[in-house]
This record gives sequence, structure tokens and C-alpha cells, in this order.
Amino acid sequence: MKISLLQQMYKDVLAGIPLAKESHHYSSLINLCVEQPPGDECCHQKPLPSTAGGVGSHQDTDISDVVPAADDLSNSFANMSSSFCPREVMLLQLTLIKMMVAKAESQEIEPHTRQKYCEIFVLLKEAKIDSKLIHLLGCDDRLLSHMASQSLASLVYLQLKEEDTLNVPWLSFSLNTLLGFPGSARVADCLRTLAAVLKETLKDALVPGAGVLKKLLAPLDAVLEGFYNAILLHHFDSHHYTSPYSEATNNLISFIDLLEALLASRIELDLPLRCQRILFLKVSYVLNVISSSIPYVIKKKFILLLKKCVLYKSREDAKSGSLFLQAPSLCEDMLALSNAVLQVVNLTWLNQIPLSGKSSYFGSSEAAPGHDSQGSSDQTVLRALSLVLLKALEFKIHNSATEAEIKGDFESSMSQLLVFWRSHVKPSPESHPVVHHCEWLSLVFMEQDDDMWEAAKALLLIYLKFDRLQGDAADNPSQKEEESWKFLVHAGGYNPHCIFLFFLEKIAFDSTVLLDFLISSETCFLEYLVRYLKLLGKEWHQFVDVCNHFDSRHSTFHTVSVKPPDGEKQSFVTGDSLQNVVCETESQTPMSLTPSHNCTVFTAQQGDNEAAEWNQSDSLTTTDSTSLLGSLQSLVNYDSSEDSEVESDGKECLVNTKQLPSNNEDEVRRRETGCSCRDDDQNPRTSEVSPLKLKGCRTSSCRTCMASSDNIGPLRVMLCKSTKCLEELQEAISRLQRRNLFPYNPSALLKLLSHVEKMSKSMNLQ
Repeated sequence: MKISLLQQMYKDVLAGIPLAKESHHYSSLINLCVEQPPGDECCHQKPLPSTAGGVGSHQDTDISDVVPAADDLSNSFANMSSSFCPREVMLLQLTLIKMMVAKAESQEIEPHTRQKYCEIFVLLKEAKIDSKLIHLLGCDDRLLSHMASQSLASLVYLQLKEEDTLNVPWLSFSLNTLLGFPGSARVADCLRTLAAVLKETLKDALVPGAGVLKKLLAPLDAVLEGFYNAILLHHFDSHHYTSPYSEATNNLISFIDLLEALLASRIELDLPLRCQRILFLKVSYVLNVISSSIPYVIKKKFILLLKKCVLYKSREDAKSGSLFLQAPSLCEDMLALSNAVLQVVNLTWLNQIPLSGKSSYFGSSEAAPGHDSQGSSDQTVLRALSLVLLKALEFKIHNSATEAEIKGDFESSMSQLLVFWRSHVKPSPESHPVVHHCEWLSLVFMEQDDDMWEAAKALLLIYLKFDRLQGDAADNPSQKEEESWKFLVHAGGYNPHCIFLFFLEKIAFDSTVLLDFLISSETCFLEYLVRYLKLLGKEWHQFVDVCNHFDSRHSTFHTVSVKPPDGEKQSFVTGDSLQNVVCETESQTPMSLTPSHNCTVFTAQQGDNEAAEWNQSDSLTTTDSTSLLGSLQSLVNYDSSEDSEVESDGKECLVNTKQLPSNNEDEVRRRETGCSCRDDDQNPRTSEVSPLKLKGCRTSSCRTCMASSDNIGPLRVMLCKSTKCLEELQEAISRLQRRNLFPYNPSALLKLLSHVEKMSKSMNLQ
């Protein structure tokens, strides 16, 4: 009899139909009976009812927005048979409690219906439903325990929001459990429930979060700090942590989830509580845990949590990181985190972290035939660790006033990171070997756009800071000092022009990819590009030099070597560790640079055989870029604008290079430059700009990279391709802006791009 009434109540609540009977009737229906443990044989052996079959007017209603934690279970309750065991009845009661809390908080439900639900909750509180839910947390049945935790969290938050008071039984349970660690039981259940209450607070956009959070966390503040110290100072090499399914491991994973919720909640408070700052202030505990012998899944969760810390992504839909960083407490916390990270990295901490944890495969724990998982590194963790270190360096350097404060940390940390990348990133057999340190960034981060631009921005800011410090130290640096500075920037792998050009090369100079990044709100590419274009305006000649170095890498006519002046003592960020990274012998790694003092920044191979290898690697690189662009589809077809042909300069660039006669030396040379254009009265035959694009090509840009048949000047291939890519980006943004289709005002960006175009044209006139 009771189960049929519960089913009817479920249907009515699901459909939003007002409950017709008295509140006492419904409170008695969903009041839990936990005097006897709900784990009899019937409950464990009988499977949950299937969703197939049965009748009911609301069985197909989508309730995922109402009960996201139990939607699969809820869809089957409306049409069950009457042969229920106690476990299934209890699951239905817990589902109804969570559903009713969601309905009571929803503004889409009629006020009188919401009032009815609140009356039922008052009666349930009098019946001590909270104590019964706490008792149920310790149930061996994982599903019952999980549903009890979710329902308890919903009731605690509802009471906090509606009555502005904390639930006393839940608070007492939490305090006793945390203070009693490690002797207390149900630690994981306590942590999960607290994390669920925090998430409920952050989800509610209608209630100011600051007051609710203070009321919730203030009584637990000191206790949580003590628990942080206790659980992270454990002996993680003991047998309790050998299995990923042990109670100790479960406690630690639940605590990581709570730390993530606390990190997300700190943005709501102008002055965060101690428990919201403890992860920053005592991050050394976490770093020690990561290097211990705990299961790999825990290490990975901690590393990804540190990545969220350094990116200050406290909430996915929160305020921007730059605004968040203005808080004085966060500046202090970030500096403490950065110092701790750099200290352990300089002690070879990175080498103690294995990145070859066993991968999980969909539907199986084993790899598919032909898939070699041995020796491959976890790229997600590799990127996260790299980003944590780069952002720590950025913040430490940003808050340092003199070169002496940052010289040692930067030199040592970057050398460790470069060795770390070389150990764990294996270029594909089809690609060319890595001969330049600035290329590592694009190799490591290319598969993750948001991380890549965060890393690139960090290195750009580091470069700007060093450049400013060097300028302050010497108003008129000598040529030797400038050469030393160039060498160290390349050796450290953070030359911004190299990094940008390597990225353009990876995307085959496709301007629509850049446009996608500018439109997307998921990356910091806009901030990076604005900063870089400002630098480009000041360092145009350095940019041209780097482009020439790129050309030398792809041909045999130009060998460029950058080396520190002989006998000169380096005056800026130098030392044996960084020198050794650049000048390692070939016996150590096939990707090392030229040894000894002739450390080439770009190595141009010499001899017929080596030249053939370069040509082969270049063609393979183009193939890699082509396949990569297949997955980088543009968000919008930007060439479909109505006046796109009208706005072109009447110049055309054809993709089909087979139209070029192979026996024409001049045409082949122009094709190799990557850009050849015609005027109306010139030869109409043209060649490719990139293997994937059909774009308008400006004569002024293309003249930059064309060389005469008698080899008067160098072929400026990279300069032509890169500046043309930026010009195409400028044209696409302008078209979208004229139609009011660009998501923000790009005037400042267009001004910077226009300045680059002017500098490019001025070179063509020389």
C-alpha cells in the first residue's frame, strides 16, 4: 500500500502537480525507517527495476535538471511493480527528498506548491530526518550511502538559505568526525557531504554567496586546517594506501574533492577563511604526497588541483582570473605556492613523479591490440605539471624587483623543465627532430588550446620582465651583451618570436585558427596576442632575424649560429645548469643542440645527404600540419562573407601546385617561398600560400618573400607566411566587425595588426 502511494507522489512531484493531501500524509510517506539495517538479502540480490515496460503518464519526462545525481534511478520509479524490498523503498524516499528540495528552490514552480514542500520539510525535521540520513551514511550499500549524502546536503543548504541557521546534527557529526581522525569512521562520507553543500551554495545564483559561506564554514575553519595537517602528514608508504580502493585512499580522494570545492568558493569572499587558503599556504604537504608512493590516481588529482590553483580558476563561470588576482590575500597565497613549487623543482622533484600510470580504456582495463601503452607518458599530467611550474615562475618573477632575486630560480627551474620535457615527450617518427628549445612549448601543449596559451603568456611575461630588468641595468648595452641576451633567451626556450612562429608553423599559417581562438572565451589568446603584437612593434628587427633563422633551418644556403661571446662573463640569467641543457652531447639525446661553444640556435644541415634529410623532414612537417588542421575546423566559414571577393585586392593564390611547371627554375623558386602573386599584366600563374587555404594575397606582402632568379637576396619564406597570416586575420576581423558579428570591440587589436602590416610594407620598399 505504501509503495503505491510513494509512486503516485513521485509522479505528482515530477510533473509539478500540487500535492492534494495534508502535509502530514506526505511527510509520513517519505520519512525514513532506519531502525533495522536496510541491507537484508533481498536488497543485495534483487536488481534495481528496469526502465523498460510499464505505463505512466510521466515516464519519459526528462528530470535531469531536477535530480542530476539520480536521474537513471528516478526514471524507473514511476512504473515499478509493487514487489519492493526495503532498500528500493528507501531509495525512492531519498530520491523524492532530493527532488522536492530542487522543486522548492526552483522559481518556475508555483509559490503555493513550493510552500507545501517547505511545510513537509518542517515536519520531516521534527521527525529527525537529518539524524536518520547521517546514520544512513555509514551503510555498506554504496548507492544508499551516496543518495543519503546528496539528500542530507540538499536539506542542510535549504535550511541555511531559508532559516539562516546551520543544521545542528549535521554540524556536530562533521566536527566529531574531523576531530576524531584518524580514529573516526565515515570520514569520506563526512567530506563528501560538506563538499556537496558547498557546491549547492555555488550553484545558487539567486542568493548572495558570501553570507551563506561564512555561516557554513566559520564553525569548521580551524577544524579543517587541523584535518588538512593530519591527513597529509600520514605515512603514505604504508600498506593502507597500496590499493586505490582502500578506506584510506577513499578518504584522501574525498578530501581532494573538498579542497577543490573550497578553492572554488574563495572567490565569493573578499577575505577568504583560513580553510580556503590552506592549500596555498601549506602546499608543500601536497607536493610531498605527489612524490610519495600513493596510487597514481591520487597523484593525478592533486596535480590537476594545483593546476587550478595557479590558473586561479575557482569557478568555471566565475570572474576573470585577472580580477580575482587583484585580491591581496590571493597575491600572498600565490607567492607562497610559487616559492614552494620552485623550491621542490630545484631539488629534482619532477624526476620523482612517474607519468606512465596505467591508462584506463573504455569498457576494459587493457589496451586494444596494436596500442602500445608502455613507455608513453600521461600527457594530461605532463601539461599540468609544466603549467604549474611555468605559472609559478611567472608569478615569482613578476613579484621580484631585481635580477638577483630571480636569476637562480629561473635558470635552475627552466633547465629542469627542459630535461623533463625531453624525457617524456617523444616526437612522432614522421616529424623532424627537435633542434631548438623554443619548439618544446608547442609540442607539449598543442593538443590543449587553453593550456598552451596560458603557458605561452607566462613565458612572454617572463621575457618582458627580463628585458625590462636588462634595460634598467644597461641603458646602452654593447653588442656582446645583446648577443649574450639572445643566446640565453633561445637557450631557455622562451624567445617569444620563436614560440609564435613555431605555433604558426604547426597550424600551417591558417589565420582562421587564430580567429577561432580570438572568438573563443575558453582561452587567454586575446590577452596573449595583444601583448605579443605590442612587443612585435618594438622588436620588429629581432622578429625578422628569427624568421631568417627559420628559413635557414629549411634550406642549406644559410647557417645561423648564436653563441655567447668568447671569454665574456654572462651578466644576465646564465650559469652552468642552463648552459648544460643547451650544449648536451649527442650521446645523451638525439635532440640536443651542437655541443661545446658553438651552440646553434637553428641548425642548418650541410652536405647532400643531410640536405636531403632536411627536405624530407620539411615535407613530413607539412603533412603533419595538414592532418592537424583536419581537427582544427573553423567555427565559422569566414570566407562566405558577401563582399569577400570585392574586398580582395584582385590578387589570387591557387592551391594546386601541380599547375607549376617543374622545369621552370624561377617558378619553382617562387613556389618554395610559399607565396607568389600576380598583377593583372603579369604572369597569371601562381603558387600556394598554404596547402589548405585559398585566400586573397596582397602583392606587397608577397614581394617580401620573392627572390630573383640570380639569387640576389635571401628568400624570406617565414616572414612572408607569418605576416600574411596576420594580414588575413586583420581582414577577417574587419569584415566581422563591419557586420557587428565580432563578440567584442576589436579596435585596439586591429590597430596593432595594422601597425604590423605597415612595418611589413616598409620592408618591401627597402
